[in-house]
Amino acid sequence: MRRGIIPQVATITAKLKAQAEALGFNRIGIIPAASGRRLADYFAWVGAGMHGEMGYLARRDRLARRQDLNVILPRVQSVVCVGLDYHTMRLPPELAHDPSRGRISNYAWGVDYHDVMTPRLQALADWLAVEAGGEVASRVYVDTGAILERDHGEQAGLGFTGKNTMLIAPRAGSHFFLGELLTTLPLEPDVAQPMPGCGRCHRCLTACPTQAFPQPYVLDARRCISYLTIELKGWIPRDLRPFMQNWIYGCDVCQDVCPFNRFAPTTLEPSFVPLDWETAVPPLLDMLTLDDHAFNQRFAHSPIKRIKRRGLLRNACVAAGNWGSETAVSSLIPLLHDPEPIIRGHAAWALGQIGGEVAKTAVVSALAAETDDLVRQELMDFEILK
Repeated sequence: MRRGIIPQVATITAKLKAQAEALGFNRIGIIPAASGRRLADYFAWVGAGMHGEMGYLARRDRLARRQDLNVILPRVQSVVCVGLDYHTMRLPPELAHDPSRGRISNYAWGVDYHDVMTPRLQALADWLAVEAGGEVASRVYVDTGAILERDHGEQAGLGFTGKNTMLIAPRAGSHFFLGELLTTLPLEPDVAQPMPGCGRCHRCLTACPTQAFPQPYVLDARRCISYLTIELKGWIPRDLRPFMQNWIYGCDVCQDVCPFNRFAPTTLEPSFVPLDWETAVPPLLDMLTLDDHAFNQRFAHSPIKRIKRRGLLRNACVAAGNWGSETAVSSLIPLLHDPEPIIRGHAAWALGQIGGEVAKTAVVSALAAETDDLVRQELMDFEILK
């Protein structure tokens, strides 16, 4: 027990950490409730528009919450930060670089992490209320609250912020999810330990296919493949599509090249383990032919359900265009008549990248019947009609 810490506080803190471990969390750190140390950097990032179309990140009420945690939970005293490993296995290179397959970020190979972590954090909050024997208020978040979770996680000793803006644990890498429990109960804070940092390494900055890092420790989300395939709801900028390779949900490039991820432990959570390689790198032809029912059935318990069929097929069309094989033409042509304009438009772009007489005939026919201006532009603006 450190000097100045009330014995009861030290005891309940120790029990809380043991309970968090029993619930399956791999690491835990506690800090006093306060605004993040990088709050000014966050405001500057939002001010520069690097959050793209994620308007919720710049809403005035959300900024107020990040600035003062009492806006979220009045009389908040402590922030409990937890981590849960999700690394399962490394993708064989022959599958990762097969352009006929769509790559999915490894965090999404299994069950949606929100569904795994949120109930456990709530169970921890309920346990704390009973253990404290008094009126204790708490809030739990798993990638959902208006707080600077990586900044708080760093302060709590879970890792250091890397040049790719990820939170990196020196002996575990960055393949872990974060969750937070805000509580009105005063707890014993952890003492920050020295962290190694990235040093002169810049592999993540160099490897990024879309050059999404204008400088170390700054991510321009508007160019990030994870943003483009998940958070962006509209049309993917044409100049970025060729650099997205075969990613259809998220991107792991900046983490794959990080030396610290050589030490990523295998998760003990079976929910994150993919059923098979088809789950991690599904054939693009399978993705392009999904209807609403098949999509909902296949991704019912996956984080991929967030982007809905329209988002996944939009991404799959881009990947098919980058594949460039005439094999995909017969699967892309029906999408020129899909009810979703965004799917029709990206299918047109893909066919334009592939080319050939069959694709040209289909595009000309679709153009004659198309009424959506954005889709018409995609149909007209590629080489096979010039």
